[in-house]
Amino acid sequence: MVATTEILADLAQRVGGDRVAASSLVPAGGDPHSYEPTPADAKRVAKADVTFTNHLLLEPQSLIKTIDSNAPEGTPNVSLAEAAESYGAHVIPLVENIGLDVLWLGLRVRGTGKERGATRTSSVQLTATKLDGPGQLVAYLTESLGQPDRYFDSTDGLGPQDSTTLPPAAHTHLNWAFTKPGIYHLTLTGALDIGGGKPLQPLGTGTFTFAVGVDPHTVKPAAGGTATVLDDGHTDLTVDLDSGRLTAYSDAKKIGAAQSEVPAGQVVIDVPNKALATVPDDPRFAFLGKPGAQIHQLPQAVLGKHVHGEIDPHLWEDVANAKAYVQLMRDTLISADPDGEQVYRDNSANYLRELDELDTYVRTELATIPTDRRQLITTHDAFGYLASAYGMTIAGFVVPNPAQEPSVEQVRKLSETIRNLKVPAVFVEPNLAQRASVLTQVAKDQNVRVCSLYGDSFDEHAQSYVAMMRHNADELKRCLGETR
Repeated sequence: MVATTEILADLAQRVGGDRVAASSLVPAGGDPHSYEPTPADAKRVAKADVTFTNHLLLEPQSLIKTIDSNAPEGTPNVSLAEAAESYGAHVIPLVENIGLDVLWLGLRVRGTGKERGATRTSSVQLTATKLDGPGQLVAYLTESLGQPDRYFDSTDGLGPQDSTTLPPAAHTHLNWAFTKPGIYHLTLTGALDIGGGKPLQPLGTGTFTFAVGVDPHTVKPAAGGTATVLDDGHTDLTVDLDSGRLTAYSDAKKIGAAQSEVPAGQVVIDVPNKALATVPDDPRFAFLGKPGAQIHQLPQAVLGKHVHGEIDPHLWEDVANAKAYVQLMRDTLISADPDGEQVYRDNSANYLRELDELDTYVRTELATIPTDRRQLITTHDAFGYLASAYGMTIAGFVVPNPAQEPSVEQVRKLSETIRNLKVPAVFVEPNLAQRASVLTQVAKDQNVRVCSLYGDSFDEHAQSYVAMMRHNADELKRCLGETR
């Protein structure tokens, strides 16, 4: 039996006991959000009697495709986060509350596309087909270790290579860089790939207007008429799989109470002068211009490849949700191996009692933390369920682009958050420590502790789900509840 992550494999092994051998496709300490499968992974899936994924876009689509295309026909292939709701799991929205002082702009696919034959292994292609403006546009992703990945780049002319793909119901973040101030019109075209060698299905085309370094309220949108100006909050250039339309999809409060999206041709996106950035002295970023040159850039904000949906996929940070996973795994193993039914029922019953004790332990420990000290500042937005279930609060901050020095404003905001909330500690996930240099430096400057929380994976100090959650409870109590 295979599972995508160490956490899922551990839960499944506890249910299966001696009748199963559960292993994780993502290696120890790996990041399930970005892990790329190997041919050996495909062979492991092909030999598995049962496959468990978390999904809700936790895993990259390349891993999901590897599983769905190699899992033996007729064997259980269960997406736990979706299916566990019928066992009492509680899901919450993924709230991204990063306080940028400019618009946070990404890409999104909405709708299911079922009438077009779309599945979870389908993909939507978004291609930049035309750009009008005084300079060049580059929309690029900065990966975890600072490597840029260009999605749309007009500096060498737009062509088929200026495209990217997203799974259904997914969203991602990008940097949007403009080489000169002025008015730009960017045309995007969508197409659906349902796989199987079938031709791409055309979706819609839309033209978005950017006001770069000029007053956006004086700029006419591509379709004419009255413009909807977007200048703060979180917005995505979006293709709808069901209607084929391209829109700007945003928080309703940012656009107007009556709507959460605006047709592409009616949008003006503000790229103000406070979005000015300096091209880094790094040859990897030469496509932006000469080192030291000034560009206007809407930042990616979240470090690394960050494709996700609208629901937070980290359900296991609430022990009650882990219990739902265990019950679903029990019934799945019984369906695949009826002869082991009693073993699976006994194992799961024992484990569920242990998880009840764990839930009580976490709740009791965190209840000792004074209410005004229950603030979480972390390297990764993975703890919404922990906060929701156990009375904590998530305090957001900007993760800067590793190719550039963080702006004074970004460091100031993070410092103010720590200072104003009187946060006694910040938290780093062990497997993401390399991403935490700014967080740890600001913590040092503010004389607060740097502590550890486990989110997606184990290490040598926590090698099971129970050990991980007990550590998290102990660490939160030690770092937030104790005075120095």
